[in-house]
Amino acid sequence: VQLQASGGGLVQSGGSLRLSCTASGFPFSSRSLGWFRQAPGKEREFVAAIDRSNGSRYYADSVQGRFFVSKDNAKNTLYLQMNNLKPEDTAVYSCASAPYAFAGTSYRLYDYWGQGTKVTVSS
Repeated sequence: VQLQASGGGLVQSGGSLRLSCTASGFPFSSRSLGWFRQAPGKEREFVAAIDRSNGSRYYADSVQGRFFVSKDNAKNTLYLQMNNLKPEDTAVYSCASAPYAFAGTSYRLYDYWGQGTKVTVSS
């Protein structure tokens, strides 16, 4: 099982980035997926989740309206489009998968995790 996140980098406030997470070793389309982030000195927090049918999406209040989560089952890839980035979005972003139709916000429900990709937003 492997989840490989990419797409992080340094961007100015107001800019955009798209993160990708490529999965292998498990039935991608039969599991829900999520993005979490962890800033230095802070606890891991939920960012966005998408159900296995590619229908329901859920976002943290802090990113609602700015971030959009999607996936391509044919490519086994999860995406996070991040727009209007703010300095407080600076964190290491990780993708995760859960053996449920929709796992939502609790990181404890996710059993497969990828390594993180670092996002830095300068003011």
